[in-house]
Amino acid sequence: MKTIHLIVLLGLLASCGITQPRTPTAERLQALEIHSHNLILTQPSNTLRLVSLNLAHGRLDRFHQLFVSSEQIKTNLKTVANFLIDADADIVALQEADGPSRWSGNFDHVGYLATQAGFNYHVRAENVNNYFGDYGSGVLSQRPITGAQGFVFQPSPPTSNKGFSVAQVQWQRSGHAQPLLIDVVSVHLDFSRDSVRQSQIEEIKQVLALRTNNSGTIIMGDFNSEWLAREYMLEHFAENSPLHVFQPASKTLNTYGTKRIDWILLSNNLEFVSYTVSDAILSDHRALVAEIKLKD
Repeated sequence: MKTIHLIVLLGLLASCGITQPRTPTAERLQALEIHSHNLILTQPSNTLRLVSLNLAHGRLDRFHQLFVSSEQIKTNLKTVANFLIDADADIVALQEADGPSRWSGNFDHVGYLATQAGFNYHVRAENVNNYFGDYGSGVLSQRPITGAQGFVFQPSPPTSNKGFSVAQVQWQRSGHAQPLLIDVVSVHLDFSRDSVRQSQIEEIKQVLALRTNNSGTIIMGDFNSEWLAREYMLEHFAENSPLHVFQPASKTLNTYGTKRIDWILLSNNLEFVSYTVSDAILSDHRALVAEIKLKD
């Protein structure tokens, strides 16, 4: 009986986006507050180290965050923070990242991670905000974030709302007077239907087409698909901003069990120096760690 009750509860949580009306794209694009911390001077560098992780609401590998205490969630997030420090990450994209939520300890997970791991800047976007949870995506950065926006995709009942955050990061390279402005997108797509994911990618395309004051684009996150980022997204972005992924045919870069559903995409003026999938247990997803540079 308890199992049945739990399934019903989780079903209700998943359907929390049903009542949200369909609204125009421009009205779902919101400016995000940029949080800065005890700023530490970041030295110019010709490479950036990236991490992408579905944070799973801070539950680590437990079944659901409702069954994890606030103190345990903080301990779990400290494990993630230590991982980010060891990875020497410049920029981190987070998904299923909670603000203060009843089901995950009632504190801001993104701000907590930024403080624990010593990041200079962070932003967080809400995709869902209801009685149980306030969550979405976020970006942590050691380098200045000069602007940020959050976006919620059109509702796709019965699954919960998804969306993305985009932060413009100022990348000062060695030996160059002027910094590059790089758009960093942290995205989480619907898990249930390819048709919904394709529509969501079209919405990403519409939003990014409006952003012209940048020198490159990095898109990271949980695509909930083994082929969507590798094929559909690359093809449909080709008109305006060609993108590429690391070793698209690889069978050894799985991030969720036996599936490769987490991806990093770069605009074609950027290239990968290295790319790994971490073995660390940080959530039900494995973290992506990459180093990138501007193409010569």
